[in-house]
This record gives sequence, C-alpha cells and structure tokens, in this order.
Amino acid sequence: MVNTFHGGGRALSLSNGGTAVFVDVLLLAVSDLADSAWEYRFATLLTLQDQSVMGRGAVGFDLEDIDWGRSPGEWAAAKGFVLRVLDLALRRHRWDELDYEPPYAEGYLRQYREMVRAFDPADAGRHDSGHPPLPGPEEAAMASCVRHRVLCAPEHWEACVFCNSSH
Repeated sequence: MVNTFHGGGRALSLSNGGTAVFVDVLLLAVSDLADSAWEYRFATLLTLQDQSVMGRGAVGFDLEDIDWGRSPGEWAAAKGFVLRVLDLALRRHRWDELDYEPPYAEGYLRQYREMVRAFDPADAGRHDSGHPPLPGPEEAAMASCVRHRVLCAPEHWEACVFCNSSH
C-alpha cells in the first residue's frame, strides 16, 4: 500500500514503512518547535498519520487542504513554521532516540521540503481532494507523551506514535 502527500503540484508517495519513518522524524521536530495554536494543529495533523491507529495505507494529506490562515501574513508564518520543522528534521534532530536507523528519511524530507517551498498557501481550499482538513483548534495536540516527549492527539487515542508502534 502507498500513502501519498500532495502539495506544490507534486506528490510524495511512500510505502507504509517509509510513511512511519517520515512521521517519526517529523514528530520529533514538530514536538520541539510547536508554540502557537496553528502549530499545534499542524502537529495534530502529523499525529493523525499514525498507521497503527488510522490503518496502513490510509494516511496522507494535501497541503491544499490545510487551513493556512486568512491573510498573507498568516500564510507566511504557517509555511515558515512547516519549513522550520522540515529543516530541524533534516538536521537529524533527536534521531538518536529512534530504535532504528532511518536511511531514507533525509530523501523524503528533502522532497517534501521542496513541495512545501513550491506551495502557495493562497491556493489552499480551491479543490476537494477528499482528505480531511487541518484539525480544528479544539483538536490541537497539546498533550505530550511523557516517555517519548512528542505530541499526541488525546482526542483520538491515548498513546503517541512511538508507544503505538511498540505494541
């Protein structure tokens, strides 16, 4: 099965294992950077890519489906945050905490970074891809797994992506 992430006129298609790695390294970064309501909502979107809960081959999202804000300033701030998350992940932030070596993660992150860079948030909401939009403020992942120090979405499940993968 393949999970696909779309944006900027491009697509990143990943196997189930590749998706798990991609989500793991992004969660390590986003959990340490999220500070505003929008940033926690984006973190929630990443937690919802946990195939242990959502189902294998059943995740992925389009950048066009995300609520990037209502003004050019909000769009720029949100896009800047996603790029900072990707840059931090590309610096192998906390990868030493993984119980595996993610050999392809850097390539996935670089490709996704180019997708985000090419994406114009002003184009968001202009099509219906069928994927769920960015979770609302009331669903924001603000709880952190004490053991793994990553954000989790308690509205959806009790454990973080790392706890879920160890079962």
